[in-house]
Amino acid sequence: MNQKLTLSLDADMVDFAHSYSKHSGRPVSQIVESYFRELKARANPNIPREVAELRGILKGAHIPDKKELKRLFHEDHIG
Repeated sequence: MNQKLTLSLDADMVDFAHSYSKHSGRPVSQIVESYFRELKARANPNIPREVAELRGILKGAHIPDKKELKRLFHEDHIG
């Protein structure tokens, strides 16, 4: 469930946030949330930094199932 958060920033930072948002194609709220998720992952001492940096790397990516992997393998190496 999403909740609203009000931030007070320097006017220059607000301009930069909007510019960065437009350039990246992501809303400011998504950029801020992503940053806080990264901070939270880094703050967990049980997860090595290298592993924490991998979090979310496959988000939205197509991950083939076993049948599709077999088909792709056979197309590339046999067929």
